[in-house]
Amino acid sequence: MTSPNTPAETIDGAALLDEVEAFHRRFNVFPTEHAYVAVALWDAHAHLIDAFDGTARIAFLSPEPGSGKSRALEIVETLTPRAATTVNASPNALFRLVELPEGRPTLLFDEIDTVFGPKAGDNEPVRGFLNSGYRRGGKMLRCVGDGANQAPEWFSSFCAVAMAGLGSLPDTILTRSVIIRMRKRAPNETCEPYRRRSHEKQGHALRDRLADWAATVHDQVTDAWPEMPEGVSDRPADVWEPLLAVADAAGGNWPERARAACVELIRSACMDDDASLGVRLLTDLRDRVFCGADRMPTAAILEVLLGLDDAPWGDMNDDGKPLTSRALSKFLGQYMTANNKPIRPRGIRMGSSTPKGYYAEDLTDAWERYCPPPPESRNIRHAATPQLTRGESVADTAPVADDNRHTPPEAATFPLHLAG
Repeated sequence: MTSPNTPAETIDGAALLDEVEAFHRRFNVFPTEHAYVAVALWDAHAHLIDAFDGTARIAFLSPEPGSGKSRALEIVETLTPRAATTVNASPNALFRLVELPEGRPTLLFDEIDTVFGPKAGDNEPVRGFLNSGYRRGGKMLRCVGDGANQAPEWFSSFCAVAMAGLGSLPDTILTRSVIIRMRKRAPNETCEPYRRRSHEKQGHALRDRLADWAATVHDQVTDAWPEMPEGVSDRPADVWEPLLAVADAAGGNWPERARAACVELIRSACMDDDASLGVRLLTDLRDRVFCGADRMPTAAILEVLLGLDDAPWGDMNDDGKPLTSRALSKFLGQYMTANNKPIRPRGIRMGSSTPKGYYAEDLTDAWERYCPPPPESRNIRHAATPQLTRGESVADTAPVADDNRHTPPEAATFPLHLAG
């Protein structure tokens, strides 16, 4: 461990991040190993926020209380600069806090569901603050003065924000956040009780060393353009860029671990986000239904989707009804083929019948644009498909012409065996 008299230039960034991760592991039980990596990098990035064009939010979310969300914020509080925890701060107070000459705060919002949840009430100004403050230069306009003597004034909202709450968050926040899906500890999952009187000092010592290290790599991080993992672009890349820059500056095994965490947490966020059911559907079709096939009848698609225990397709709404062919068509019709036409079901000739279905070539463009990187390997077996012509396979079928489509390949790449 570095002593107080050791020059900041000699601090080993990788070893320091190891210590930050270990500190979290003492008091937090996160759902995956990747979560520890992301949180440690987020703590460090808060010390370097002035070096970045944007900041990743981090959100600890769970469906039930007692899942360790608030404890996660407590540990983050000890490790980040000028940390300020709030539940119901006014937007005016937040603006003033960000503008303080001491430097940008790290804002910690506990019970964030009271801001965004169904009982949130009139919290639009706070929501606006959170929506605008993820990028450098983010500001909000407010009138300042007394009575009729008021004048418009811009207030900065750019700062690091960590959140904890029940349920989910609006898509505008989720897509700008690293999402940690917390859960209740299992009987075999234990952690050390956190005692603020003694443990806060230990966290603050790590915080101060993070600040010293951040000062030595500030210029390096400012000029960094970290390489993104394959398939990570657009907003997910904006979220992870500062965290990957921190990992690259630290060195050791952190660049590799950071990129593995990046890919996995982005994929998990896409799969878990109720606001992205369309992306979830596209991803399930690619990775768990088609799996290399070039066409699939609608009945076969629905059987596989409804058989997925970890998917929402069997219970789509409050009345418990499953996904139907009509709903499937409505979902997919929001996306376009490579020819810029809505994805629609087409006939698939099967002997004397032509059931409706979907072609991979119609979905490929949407898969490439919207879905997370595909898993490296798949061990998904296709379910049997009832109520189709006995004894035939998709490989034996011919495509049916469609005025709005080009003709797909003459045969699928694998047989879809039908129920007898």
